[in-house]
Amino acid sequence: MDRDSHSEDSLSTLLLENIKNKLLDAFRTSVENRDVPQGSLRPVRSPQANEELRRAKIDGALTWLRSELLEMRSQDLQLAQTLLGLKSEIQRLRRESCGGLEVEGEDQR
Repeated sequence: MDRDSHSEDSLSTLLLENIKNKLLDAFRTSVENRDVPQGSLRPVRSPQANEELRRAKIDGALTWLRSELLEMRSQDLQLAQTLLGLKSEIQRLRRESCGGLEVEGEDQR
């Protein structure tokens, strides 16, 4: 794993932890409101609390998307390295099998 992907993983972990804590706080408030018995008055959440809950949900979704995109980027890099290695190996095998002669129809790139 190279240094860039390691730092991206660390950043993702910190972001996920931060969002997790925000969501836990937001949902804790939501669960506490649900625990009030049916006939009693429910505490009304302030517009500010609703806004914080909405932002926490959005932040959570964005963090999840970022982490998925970072994982996809990592997989893309691994796949590209694998494909380049396979291409080199195929070219080497072609050279060996033809005794150094150019294979018919092969572009020299």
